[in-house]
Amino acid sequence: MKLFVSEGAPGSLPVLAAAGRVRGRAELLISTVGPEECVVPFLTQPKVPVLQLDSGNYLFSTTAICRYFFLLSGWEQDDLTNQWLEWEATELQPTLSAALYYLVVQGKKGEDVLGPLRRALTHIDHSLSRQNCPFLAGETESLADIVLWGALYPLLQDPAYLPEELGALRSWFQTLSTQEPCQRAAETVLKQQGVLALRPYLQKQSQPSLPEEKAVSNEPEEEELATLSEEEIAMAVTAWEKGLGSLPSFRPQQNPVLPVAGERNVLITSALPYVNNVPHLGNIIGCVLSADVFARYSRLRQWNTLYLCGTDEYGTATETKAMEEGLTPQEICDKYHNIHADIYRWFNISFDIFGRTTTPQQTKITQDIFHRLLARGFVLQDSVEQLRCERCARFLADRFVEGICPFCGYEEARGDQCDKCGKLINAIELKKPQCKVCRSCPVVKSSQHLFLDLPKLEKRLEEWLGKTLPGSDWTPNARFIIRSWLRDGLKPRCITRDLKWGTPVPLKGFEDKVFYVWFDATIGYLSITANYTDQWEQWWKNPEQVDLYQFMAKDNVPFHGLVFPCSALGAEDNYTLVKHLIATEYLNYEDGKFSKSRGVGVFGDMAQDTGIPADIWRFYLLYIRPEGQDSAFSWTDMLLKNNSELLNNLGNFINRAGMFVSKFFGGSVPEMVLTPDDQRLLAHITLELRHYHQLLEKVRIRDALRSILTISRHGNQYIQVNEPWKRIKGTEADRQRAGTVTGLAVNIAALLSIMLQPFMPTVSATIQTQLQLPLPACSVLLTNFLCTLPAGHQIGMVTPLFQKLENDQIESLRQRFGGGQLEESLELKVKVSHKPAVVETVKTVGPQQIQMLMDEVTKQGSIVRELKAQKADKNQVAAEVAKLLDLKKQLALAEGKPLETPKGKKKK
Repeated sequence: MKLFVSEGAPGSLPVLAAAGRVRGRAELLISTVGPEECVVPFLTQPKVPVLQLDSGNYLFSTTAICRYFFLLSGWEQDDLTNQWLEWEATELQPTLSAALYYLVVQGKKGEDVLGPLRRALTHIDHSLSRQNCPFLAGETESLADIVLWGALYPLLQDPAYLPEELGALRSWFQTLSTQEPCQRAAETVLKQQGVLALRPYLQKQSQPSLPEEKAVSNEPEEEELATLSEEEIAMAVTAWEKGLGSLPSFRPQQNPVLPVAGERNVLITSALPYVNNVPHLGNIIGCVLSADVFARYSRLRQWNTLYLCGTDEYGTATETKAMEEGLTPQEICDKYHNIHADIYRWFNISFDIFGRTTTPQQTKITQDIFHRLLARGFVLQDSVEQLRCERCARFLADRFVEGICPFCGYEEARGDQCDKCGKLINAIELKKPQCKVCRSCPVVKSSQHLFLDLPKLEKRLEEWLGKTLPGSDWTPNARFIIRSWLRDGLKPRCITRDLKWGTPVPLKGFEDKVFYVWFDATIGYLSITANYTDQWEQWWKNPEQVDLYQFMAKDNVPFHGLVFPCSALGAEDNYTLVKHLIATEYLNYEDGKFSKSRGVGVFGDMAQDTGIPADIWRFYLLYIRPEGQDSAFSWTDMLLKNNSELLNNLGNFINRAGMFVSKFFGGSVPEMVLTPDDQRLLAHITLELRHYHQLLEKVRIRDALRSILTISRHGNQYIQVNEPWKRIKGTEADRQRAGTVTGLAVNIAALLSIMLQPFMPTVSATIQTQLQLPLPACSVLLTNFLCTLPAGHQIGMVTPLFQKLENDQIESLRQRFGGGQLEESLELKVKVSHKPAVVETVKTVGPQQIQMLMDEVTKQGSIVRELKAQKADKNQVAAEVAKLLDLKKQLALAEGKPLETPKGKKKK
């Protein structure tokens, strides 16, 4: 067979991706031809892609070629796949062709491009969410996935056109995009030019026309309501009527928590934070807060759950910090362990154990794993050239060397890993290395060390991954990182260091060395559990009965998904290995990075001093959780989300529902006589509740939070449409209707209080106290919407849940956490004058400060435009405009330009 493809031809993407399935099954020659070349002799116009069969026949339909490749690989056709292919041809392609034409040929951007396509993208997202499967036709990749991915990739590879709210679509797209055949196809067709590679092809096409009915706005809620079946409605009503009787009996948590045969046993870990680094907001959302949401959700499902974390305390960083503060390493660990514990306590993180790695159990378990690896031939000895700082008189740990990355040229690469390209580095490979302590240039010296023989363990690792990854919830970035490591081939990794503060190496000739933290830090999970219970092996040597979820930022993936599994597999002691590896991208601060030394960003020990409650921090960090790509903390956005989503949406609904019970019915839930519309609402809320469950079961935390807000919006609309405050003054029928609406609304509020528990535990408890929600209903969340507050139930005192964040309050916090240099540039005290005072000020302002001010003006201008586009409150817009004008004034002064009085605003 011979496959003809062309650079810049959209149809070449899916056929090249599908061609990967026939490797080793059939002989296939792939030929890249020019766009004008005719490869089918009986066609008068050029046509690619084309597949020439061995029989001499030709296939020149993209879908037909892909189908042929899939059939050769043993794939069996099914009705659902055929439905998707028909939808792709008739519904998706017309709108997608128009969107690509608008973007590439006409130069349109934003909603002009995305608008025509929103309905189709929403349809894919809802379908993936409803069936709770990773792919369009089930648990495994099908022909439909490749055809739709290939069609959408040129546009969606730009994150600006992959809507954040369509979480299922994002996950599906990213999973496929990280697969090697898809990556190779994209590189061949787009040649790193992105969608612009399609320009020559699209310029030859006539402008696509859109049927009017296709260009509608995205209103998924109405569409969902319209598609509910009578059976779904009847089942929702039946479940509602069973009420509290449906709830299982209350189960007190055992102590210690141990696995139970026949039940679901969930073991959850957060990446161990390094002890003397105070965690910033990015660290908190990447590890402990995300894991806490899942742990709380697991307990609501009554899964047998153990959630643990602790401080990683060994290594050179601790020794150096001890020298700086005049303390011993142990005293430093004690001090900072308490700081970490206090921060997580304030953020309401529900650890079952928060331990530490400087314990006898850590030494015992680490040394046991080492002895088992050594006895089985997985440990090597070799001399290592290391960097030694003569000024500090010590060998330098990798993280205390900084230089230029040998792979990507990043100038602040660490001695163990480059934060920019993610590649692991041996410190001596760095260009222009420096000691981070004294900034002198270290010298290279030799020392004997021990290595973990990863190449010898590679086959075991691949077999384990082959069994684990299908059907697991490893995030796409985690899968991609591990595949990248394996594609490059594993190499032996040094597991010892010339230090004193660490786990001792129990081998003759190595008494003066300790284990390298990346070898023994992940063993800390085991030792922390062993300090919690002497029956720790029930969790950590029980892979048949325990589901292990591990949460981390993406830079920790190699250690959890590769190094520890290799160590455990080589030890041959039936260790429990990670089943679901959940890795976030990075959270940035405004437009930069967090920096404790420069005073940029909010760190954990500072958040509690802002006056903003911990639950508000939790909500906003989870709302912007960097799941598919990096995200950024923004003070302006935090204000908007608090005031719109919490205050005006969620808080408004729950407060109104409770107040109506108090004001109109004396605090007693009224009788409810459900109409067909009420029953439809029950079914729709049940559907959204099940969607919430599906999302959290897949650890799609950010999207699950949006399900809560969606239900709250439905509740607000329900109240607005039915107007119980008017009906209560009307006829008997009107008063009965007001009672039904109020009773149903307050039960929705009760449901929201339980759904909120993993995200905002304090707010959740407050709502449950106000509503006097029965205890059994507070501790379990079923998949059906139940009537938990029946008629006659007496609620408590209802008070507002949230407070408005004010512009001046947020601006003050922005300035406070903006960093020294930036703060100075923004607070230039300049007296407005036409005399030398301005000139003197200009002399003190350098190019760097001017550039900072220019960046601030650009950023503030974007904020103003965004608020105007959202038709925000006029006072809020005016306040942001005033900030913009003030920044422009500061910039003009810094550049030495004369100040101009704004037109129409002359002083009298």
